[in-house]
Parts: sequence; structure tokens; C-alpha cells
Amino acid sequence: MIGAALVATPALAAPGGAKGDGDRSLTRAEAQTRAAERFAKMDVNKDGKIDAADRAAKRAEMQAKRFASLDTNGDGSISRAEWDNQNADRAAKRATRVAAGEAREGKRHAMRGPGKRGGQYAMGGRMMRGADGNQAMSLAEFQTAALARFDAADANKDGVVTAEERQAQRAAWRAQRGTTAPKAQ
Repeated sequence: MIGAALVATPALAAPGGAKGDGDRSLTRAEAQTRAAERFAKMDVNKDGKIDAADRAAKRAEMQAKRFASLDTNGDGSISRAEWDNQNADRAAKRATRVAAGEAREGKRHAMRGPGKRGGQYAMGGRMMRGADGNQAMSLAEFQTAALARFDAADANKDGVVTAEERQAQRAAWRAQRGTTAPKAQ
């Protein structure tokens, strides 16, 4: 069930607010709809459950996309020149970010792992488990977990999670994990 809780986080921690209309609040119905939309994206093979087959399909899709980006002439192989061009492009982008002041000063970039942004959440190394422990998660289980997180964040129980309630929930999660809030840049 922990995998479900981790997956549901984006419904509450959406950057720029939860709704596209500028309102930074999220209703319970919107959270349920967002969970269904996220589930649909994660259910790569559209079999009504998220499981190892979806992870494998997503991994294959990402590898094919990465290969296509490297194989610039489309000949089905990556030449030394294509590889070198990719490295040069990446170095140029990094230099541009550093020049623009976007680099993290004095911070090491640690390896990402379970529970860290960009790390291994439900579609990564840890296997998601449905409520029945079957190594797969249904839409109903996914939405139940999302709504449980919504209810935990809805401090005043009015059916709406505000930006302030989301911030308070994030602070509580960080405190529970023993981490501190990231510095504002």
C-alpha cells in the first residue's frame, strides 16, 4: 500500500497549484479525477492494472525514445560521431545553465533512490502492491490511496486542500523522513 501512497503524491503536490485555472486549491473530486488520469498514463498496456508488465513496457518505450534521440540519421545504429555530438550538446546545455546561475552552488548531486524526486517510486525498483498484496494495483486501489493522501492533507476537513495545507503536509512528510525543506533560490 505504501507504493500507492507514493504514487498519489503528485495529485497534491502539483507545481503551480492543483487546478489549471489559477486557483491553488484542490477539491476531493478533482483529486479523484487526477488520480484516474495518472493511473491511465501509468497503465501502459491498458489492462486495467499497474504491474511489472507496465514497468517493462514503459522502460522499453523510454529506451526506444532515447535511442531515437541518439540515432540522429535514423540508420538504426549509433555512430561515434552521433555519440560525441550528444555529449557535446549535453555539455553545452550544462554550461548554459551554469552561466545562467541555475547550478546548485555547493551541493553535491547525490544518487537518487527510493523516496527521492526522480528516484524509484511505484514504477521504479519498488514493487507496488495492491490492497490484496497481489503485486498489481487496480484503479480503485490507486484512487483509494490518492484520496487517503488528500484526506490527510485536508487539515480542516472542508473537502478542499489549499496551498497552505499542501505546504503543511509536505513539512510533515519531511519531518517524518528527517529531512529539511529545500532552500528557495
